[in-house]
Amino acid sequence: MSESLAVYFEALERLKRCKGKINNDTVAIEAGRKKGSIKKSRPQHAALIAAIDAANEEARRPQNEVSHRLQQAKDDSQELRRQLDAAYARELSLAREVMELRRELKDLRGGHVIPLREPRAGSRS
Repeated sequence: MSESLAVYFEALERLKRCKGKINNDTVAIEAGRKKGSIKKSRPQHAALIAAIDAANEEARRPQNEVSHRLQQAKDDSQELRRQLDAAYARELSLAREVMELRRELKDLRGGHVIPLREPRAGSRS
């Protein structure tokens, strides 16, 4: 490996450690060279470009994981909200049904029917 390529690889390693943006231009600038000095047309840069692309993918992977986990949390939150709304609707429906049944029971007991048990203290009828 030539000395100039070694400088580029060292610059790539430094960028990996500081978790900076990794592309051909940032590696060249980190190596003390001009922007655009790493060219795909140069066969000696093929291994360097492959290493830069791999490092770039590796640096992007945690962001993708975080994005995925965030989206999963949002989806879970929406599902839980939907389940909560459905539970509220069921509870409201049951409360309405209980109220209607109590009215019906009160109408049925309207003075002609004697209850079998005395209502407990504090209970509603």
